[in-house]
Order: sequence, then C-alpha cells, then structure tokens
Amino acid sequence: MMGTLPGALMDAVARAPQDALKPRRLLRRSPLNFQPWIPGAAWADVMEPRPLGGRFRAVRRIVTAFLWTLIAVPIQVVLIRLSSRGAMSFACTYHRVLCWLIGLKVQVIGRPSASPSVLYVSNHSSWLDILVLGAVLRAAFVSKAEVGQWPVAGTVARLGRTIFVSRKRSGTGKEAEEIQQRLAAGDSVILFPEGTSNDGTRVLPFRSSFLTVAQGAKQVQPVSLVYDRLGGLPACRRDRPFFAWYGDMDLATHFWRIARRSGARATVLLHDPADPADFPDRKALTAAASEVVAEGASLLRQNRPVAPLPLRAPQERG
Repeated sequence: MMGTLPGALMDAVARAPQDALKPRRLLRRSPLNFQPWIPGAAWADVMEPRPLGGRFRAVRRIVTAFLWTLIAVPIQVVLIRLSSRGAMSFACTYHRVLCWLIGLKVQVIGRPSASPSVLYVSNHSSWLDILVLGAVLRAAFVSKAEVGQWPVAGTVARLGRTIFVSRKRSGTGKEAEEIQQRLAAGDSVILFPEGTSNDGTRVLPFRSSFLTVAQGAKQVQPVSLVYDRLGGLPACRRDRPFFAWYGDMDLATHFWRIARRSGARATVLLHDPADPADFPDRKALTAAASEVVAEGASLLRQNRPVAPLPLRAPQERG
C-alpha cells in the first residue's frame, strides 16, 4: 500500500510521528527567508569581494607618492652633481619612503655585504622589486632600455643611476663595459639574471651570460625576494600573481590594483656573499647562485622559518 503513494505523500506520512512530538512553536510550515537590513546592492558589496573598495586609499597613495617624487627629484639632481655616494644613499631613502606611502611593508632577513663592488643577484617578478630592493640595498640597477622611455619611471630610474641594457647584440659589449666600470669604481650593482619577470610562483633558471660581469665584482651576494603577505595574512599561491607584473600587463592598471589593497608585505632574504674567484667559471657561479635564490624563495613562499644560505662552489657542496 505504501509503495503506491506519491513521493510527497510518503514523506509527509514518514514525518508525521516526528512532527507530532514537537511543540507547536517549533513546527515550521515554510523555510526561513532572511532579508538583508541593508537595502540594495550594498549588502552584496559587504558580504562579497568589493570591486569598488579601496578607491579612496588608492587615490591617496598615488597622490602622496607623486608628491614625494616631485620633492625627491630636485634633491637627487643636486646630489648627483655633488656626490655619487650621497645620491645613492638618498635613492635608498626615496625607495624606502615610497614603499611606506603605497602601503608595502618590507622585511629584511640577513645583512647586505659591507664590501664595495658587490654584485647582487635576485629573482624578479614585478616592478615592485625595484622599490623593495632599492629600499634595502645601496646599489644601481641593471634594467632594460625600454624602462628609460617611460614617462615618470624612466626619470626616476635615471636619477637612481640605473644602467640600461638593450636586447640587441651590438650593444652588449658596451653595456657590459659600463657595468665593469661601475664595479671598478666601488659601486654595487643589482642584477636580475632570470632575464624577465614571472608570475611569482617560481624562480626561472639564471642565465650565465648575465654573470659575465661578475669578474669585476669583489663579492657576489644572492637575494631571494618574495611577497608573502596580503591583507595582513600569509599569501598563498593564488595571491602571488597579484603582485607579479609580466607579459603585456599595463603598469598603471597594475599600480592601481596594488594601491587599493592593504596589508601587503615583501620579505628580502640576503644570503651569504662569496668571492666570485672561488668558482671555476661563470656557469658554476650561475648554477650555485640560482640554486640558493630558488631555495630561499621556496622557503619564503611556504612561510617557513628562513636564514641566509651559503653560496658555495661545487667542490665545497660535494
């Protein structure tokens, strides 16, 4: 008899004994329907990711960063004519203040080498790397020639004594000679041996051709750089492309997106420096530096305790 009843009637009959035991006030004839007390789309804007959130924060950060740049440019122009050391020190101050203005905290683990003529080799994932490393290291960057053509960033890069390199083979010899001259004069240089930026989830193999100039350096110091906080929380794999700037991304749009968010942090891990003369050739030096930088970046991405790693020649590691 029960098998011939419709499905809805069978469910009602099955629930009847249970409902009979419940007090009348607990009986529910229809499902509860909660209504938001905030009318309109504002309710969804609070409970879901807010596409319009952080606009005021972004405008304030961009305006203050622009005003700080206007103040810093004439100061740097004067310092370049008076003292190259003073200009390098002020460039470090400029980047440090700029990171603070755009809401990017910088954590440093380890110490920069106290020796002159240091070649810093770091992984590269974003234009933010320039601000972060510029705030930590008193050194000149090696950048692609296209950066020098950018409206504001190009001017700031020139005032920071950036060495621009082209992708044409005809100019590589002259550019390498300029880097050698900077190192011979006691200046330190920051190099990105990956040759390009990426999505921030890995470290690309270093190119040995970039470390041809290492013979002019007294020390080589590997650097691992990872953006490990977003919104005040540990950044996961999904968050890393948020900081990355690669491919055909637009700089202005990327800057706007970064400026809207809070709680961002970058961690710079300065590994132990080494004398490039301890390595048999530049390929061995490139492999060792690439391994150290990749290992340090991997530990930072996993939010594990880290410490500077030694840069060792192949025979020492064996």
